Amino acid sequence: MTAGTPLRVGLVGYGLAGSVFHAPLIAATEGLALDTVVTSNPERQEQARADFPDVRLATTTDELFDRADELDLIVIASTNRTHVPLATTALKAGLPVVVDKPIAGAAAEARDLAALAEERGLLLSVFQNRRWDNDFLTLRKLISHGELGDVWRFESRFERWRPQPKGGWRESGDPAEIGGLLYDLGSHVVDQALVLFGPATQVYAETDIRRPGAETDDDTFIAVTHASGVRSHLYVSATTAQLGPRFRVLGSRAGYVKHGLDPQEAALKEGLRPGPQWGAEPESLWGRLGSGESPLTGGGDPVPTLPGDYPAYYAAVAEALTGAGPNPVTALEAAAALDVLEAARRSARDGVAVTL
Repeated sequence: MTAGTPLRVGLVGYGLAGSVFHAPLIAATEGLALDTVVTSNPERQEQARADFPDVRLATTTDELFDRADELDLIVIASTNRTHVPLATTALKAGLPVVVDKPIAGAAAEARDLAALAEERGLLLSVFQNRRWDNDFLTLRKLISHGELGDVWRFESRFERWRPQPKGGWRESGDPAEIGGLLYDLGSHVVDQALVLFGPATQVYAETDIRRPGAETDDDTFIAVTHASGVRSHLYVSATTAQLGPRFRVLGSRAGYVKHGLDPQEAALKEGLRPGPQWGAEPESLWGRLGSGESPLTGGGDPVPTLPGDYPAYYAAVAEALTGAGPNPVTALEAAAALDVLEAARRSARDGVAVTL
């Protein structure tokens, strides 16, 4: 790489994560160039070529690593079970790595990868895109400005109504696949809670398999006690016939309630790309801030929702690779979230609260 030359990115996987999230965001980031997509699926190869006519295609990761000296970053957006072995191979090949969440199935594996990256002097970052959701950015601002006072309870819901299992590895009961909502959506809500309120000291969880034919958890609740004294109640579900608020945050001065999901995923799925008004939502979806007993229709004052900003993640990665900024999401941060997820799994299995 020379000054002014974009960093060349190899992307492993072109399913939902690769095609909807990573490829468009990489291509939209100044200083990055999507060089190669790895997928053995002929239909996905055609899709990648249609989406990015100049991209190179590879059918195996061996082909990619054989050209390691031609690349500046590897992004791993393949199945969860491949994250650790592929990240290990990339780091040993001298390549910085971005790994989709969850980085691993166990916190110890994440810490081993972090140690390997540090030993090699390479960037290892985890794609926790929902740190750049519109509602999360808005809540962080409200907390930092003291609008809620001392936060006492954080309720976060990532709920869906999908009464029929879709199948695939994400819903596989094989532990090697690291499927189920605890590790899928749970990776997001736990990470957000830890970013907002700091380390966890105790975890209690309930996980259920509700749908006929389902093989792994599809309705999960996690209660986290933070060292700061805040209690987080986190819900992830595919079986919610009536959706609750995305956030309900209660503090000593006021509460904040926000419904709806950040619009960026839907926009990316529709083929839209970052530009003016990216991540903005209509006033009708703004959350409300206030205190006191309110009617069922909701009370408090509307709070303008900050625009969501997924592009900020890869912009930060580009800066980190050139030494102009920090790693936006470290593997050690991901390991802390995995500590909570592992504790949640033990708690649900044994019916006890787990102290960290």
